Amino acid sequence: MATKHEQILQYIDSLPIGEKISVRQIAKELNVSEGTAYRAIKDAENKGYVSTIERVGTIRIERKKKENIEKLTFAEVVNIVDGQVLGGREGLHKTLNKFVIGAMKLDAMMRYTEAGNLLIVGNRVNAHELALEAGAAVLITGGFDTEEWVKKLADDLKLPIISTSYDTFTVATMINRAIYDQLIKKEIVLVEDILTPVSEAVSLQLTDTIEKWHECNDQTHHSRFPVVDQHMKVHGMVTSKDIIGYDLSTPIEKVMTKNPMTVHGKTSVASSAHMMVWEGIEVLPVVDDYHRLEGIISRQDVLKALQMIQRQPQVGETIDDIVTNQFMDVQETKEAPVYRCEVTPQMTNYMGTISYGVFTTIVTEAANRVLRLYKKGDLVIENITVYFIKPVQIESIIEIRPKLLELGRKFAKLDVEVYNAGVVVGKAMMMAQLLERV
Repeated sequence: MATKHEQILQYIDSLPIGEKISVRQIAKELNVSEGTAYRAIKDAENKGYVSTIERVGTIRIERKKKENIEKLTFAEVVNIVDGQVLGGREGLHKTLNKFVIGAMKLDAMMRYTEAGNLLIVGNRVNAHELALEAGAAVLITGGFDTEEWVKKLADDLKLPIISTSYDTFTVATMINRAIYDQLIKKEIVLVEDILTPVSEAVSLQLTDTIEKWHECNDQTHHSRFPVVDQHMKVHGMVTSKDIIGYDLSTPIEKVMTKNPMTVHGKTSVASSAHMMVWEGIEVLPVVDDYHRLEGIISRQDVLKALQMIQRQPQVGETIDDIVTNQFMDVQETKEAPVYRCEVTPQMTNYMGTISYGVFTTIVTEAANRVLRLYKKGDLVIENITVYFIKPVQIESIIEIRPKLLELGRKFAKLDVEVYNAGVVVGKAMMMAQLLERV
């Protein structure tokens, strides 16, 4: 039986795209408290199929597909530029495919403006009208308004006309930044990208016995299975260790591990890898928002995905990418590895010296590189202690010298020293768990 929260989410999901939603309306419609309705709307917003806009309200928008993530809805644009919707509110759920900056003569501007575009322009009423007639939405910069008949046209055509106090250059930069951030998110491999779907994964019912486990084991040659009820909600995990010493007729419910660790489809593969290594888990059930089984991921799936990620070309750069791209191998030997890195402007804090976060990234990257000389695999940081750090100026060249203190089959301990012009400027101690490749 679905909870009230789940029922509200299902109701919101069933609403047509562009429909307006309010806390009061949902509370009345589904006979729930306004607090419960509010929490569900916020959850739907986090899941990306509802958007709340100041002075407009909350609307149902299209759920973004992963391959389409670099596109924005007009509702998202309003929030990015702190905009005010002047007309065409019914079209806020629509997706824009490109934006055009209207800094040219009218006829030239219209040659570039097509249906589904967003024209960014100042207080040029003729341009507003022609863009709407061409099927494009309009973003007016500089805080300007437009004529009432243009607003009515926007309402009739269901194409948003938005006003923002920012100038054209700032607006274009803000929208580009939002798209760029989404491109970085697109690169992050999620559990939903690699899971074995529920249609192919074998699971056991609470009412099954250990005899059924043996049948599944013979059939799949796997020894770990999620345990679900008749609604496919996950209640436990059962492994070969759990059934030792029990009779074949013993119910699975008695021997399973209750309330097992689970992940969602939107969890990153890197986060799942950390969880699996940390907890010593070989298989994780993947569940939806209602804790229903969507599939499973194994340690092998995760490690293969991590190897694949490293071979993928980059689309957007994160701070970690900026730091590691500066790395040069000066002397990559097992005995005394040395790496060199320039402190670029992006790597500094407000005082113009290397930031603490960047320092830990440098230390981690050096540890990663030296461990690759010994073992094929990746590492998960368990503990890092920076016990000495001095300010390092912008454009300085630093040398990183990691020293392996201890190396086991599953863990490593390292000491890392950082030098600038021959002087020690940082020291760190690090413990890491190793993810061996299969």
